[in-house]
Amino acid sequence: MTITPADPRHFLYRDTLDPDAALRLTAQTLRHCDDGELYLQYLSSESFGFDDGRLKTADYNTQAGFGLRGVSGETTAFAHANELSEAAIIRAGETMTLLDPAKGARAAAPRRTNSSLYTPNDPLGLIPFAKKVALCQEVDAAARARDPRVVQVSVGLSGSWSVVEIVRPDGFTAFDVRPLVRLNVSIVVEQNGRRETGFFGMGGRYLYDRLFEPAQWNRAIDEALHQAVVNLDAVAAPAGEMTVVCGPGWPGVLLHEAIGHGLEGDFNRKGTSAFAGRIGDRVAAPGVTVVDDGSIADRRGSLTIDDEGTPTQCNVLIEDGILKCYIQDRLNARLMGVEPTGNGRRESYAHAPMPRMTNTFMYGGNDDPGEIIERAKNGIYAKSFGGGQVDITSGKFVFSCTEAYKIENGKITVPIKGATLIGDGPSVLTKVTAIGNDMALDEGVGVCGKGGQSVPAGVGQPTVMVSALTVGGTAA
Repeated sequence: MTITPADPRHFLYRDTLDPDAALRLTAQTLRHCDDGELYLQYLSSESFGFDDGRLKTADYNTQAGFGLRGVSGETTAFAHANELSEAAIIRAGETMTLLDPAKGARAAAPRRTNSSLYTPNDPLGLIPFAKKVALCQEVDAAARARDPRVVQVSVGLSGSWSVVEIVRPDGFTAFDVRPLVRLNVSIVVEQNGRRETGFFGMGGRYLYDRLFEPAQWNRAIDEALHQAVVNLDAVAAPAGEMTVVCGPGWPGVLLHEAIGHGLEGDFNRKGTSAFAGRIGDRVAAPGVTVVDDGSIADRRGSLTIDDEGTPTQCNVLIEDGILKCYIQDRLNARLMGVEPTGNGRRESYAHAPMPRMTNTFMYGGNDDPGEIIERAKNGIYAKSFGGGQVDITSGKFVFSCTEAYKIENGKITVPIKGATLIGDGPSVLTKVTAIGNDMALDEGVGVCGKGGQSVPAGVGQPTVMVSALTVGGTAA
């Protein structure tokens, strides 16, 4: 088979490897395995860092390679190389001989799809270098002109373009071309000797042209500046157990960490998740429905196919408070006797796939957000979150708020600083007492870490009231 330069797969087969050889070598090296694949990837990426009124960094990188994985029973053999050649694949195939020969029938190939969730065009080469630098300059100048209290502006612009092909020993192949872009704006303001920072980012699986629209990057400036200015007047956060109202959109990162990771198939198959063995149990309040959906067009966490070739789909994880399913890759799905859910993901060709979230969010309810605040009476309103961590086994989590306010007598009042939310995943959703009608997805900046691998991910939720969460604060 001949691949022309106009075909994106040209980047995978332009040297000493061709599609027929890839099929032949995959069948040969994985012939004794239950499952597995040859994962080919070409990746180009760039990033610009603009700080203190000047371009500080400009990076461009390309890489190509393959990962060869064989699965026999519960055992996986994996080898990779940054060389797309027959010789390198043959050497990697020697690792597969360490596996015990499969005893059962070979796993069936993924189903096919005709979906295409994003453009195959390469965003990196469509806009000249000088224009990208000029955008960073324009954002910097506009941010400084907004408010005399602005003392520092940092702008980050980045993009990548990835070509992947999955080749299986049964002759199945699947191909995908994945764009990804992102714009970050960070602003530092100073007033009466006090400095505060605000941040806003946006991005997704589309081309740079969206980020170059003035309405978009001006919104990024406005949001980052708003957060920084609000924090200038923030008082110390209260401490103790109280009612917490989480805003729509990005606060869904709490759901991602506290609930989502605990629903990934590998943790549940091994019994190390707090949700293991609980399919069919009530794990959340009535009205709470949580899904993982990698099939939403242009979203940062979306994929036409996952990194094993399985098409993504909308997976209902929790329906009306009842646990319905886990997030699965092929290996864990086979061992648990269920179907893959399109969640086998890897950071790059140098990593083996594992079950990972795509876009994880809670559906909206019927409550008016303003009325939720009134019903809360007293507590805190968390509009945006920063870093957090979770223990999968216990489900316990800690999250820091980057923008939050007191709720007093049913109204949002003064901003607070230093608030952390402390709780555990298995119980937090059981304490949901109101679900807003304003469900929103995040702006497209999420990065999910697991097992040393990082992948793009999306989150979302409506305004949600939790009747009791522990708030860590610094107020005396």
